Amino acid sequence: MGLVIVVIIIVLLIIIAGMYNGLVTSRNKVKNAWSQIDVQLQRRFDLIPNLVDSVKGYMKHEEGVLTKVTELRTSWANATTVAEKADLDNQLSGALKTIMAVSENYPDLKANQNFSELQEELRNTENKISYSRQFYNDSVTMYNTKLEVIPTNIIAGIFNFKPEQLFKAESEEARKNVRVDFNN
Repeated sequence: MGLVIVVIIIVLLIIIAGMYNGLVTSRNKVKNAWSQIDVQLQRRFDLIPNLVDSVKGYMKHEEGVLTKVTELRTSWANATTVAEKADLDNQLSGALKTIMAVSENYPDLKANQNFSELQEELRNTENKISYSRQFYNDSVTMYNTKLEVIPTNIIAGIFNFKPEQLFKAESEEARKNVRVDFNN
């Protein structure tokens, strides 16, 4: 009888260790996924000054947009949480829409090789950001689900695992089309 109890305890410990390791693995996957978003967003912020320099001559009347982009880039360096970075990402997306709308109204700018290359780099980066956000949210959803389902929720509670936030970069403002009117 004592041997059966020892075997049951060993099996339970193996199961608990497996659940704990699964939670740690999922949490690390979330951290890695966030890191990928962070890398791509940083890449985008690094491309912005070059894009702004290319567009400056055409956007003299849009100094506010250029100033905002510079401020956002500075704020990005100080942001530490997913929510802060998501908010900055929203704001930058709006500013980029305005910059890209300017290019539609200036054929000389659209024909500029440097601007075209920067625009293509930015487009590629945006695609990578989109994929990274999706991967991050998938990882967070899987991790948070493990925290809520039985029996891993018990292990998560014992070892103090906390849920992660989904990356929500889109706001109502970001969903609106940018309208640039140069006639006013």
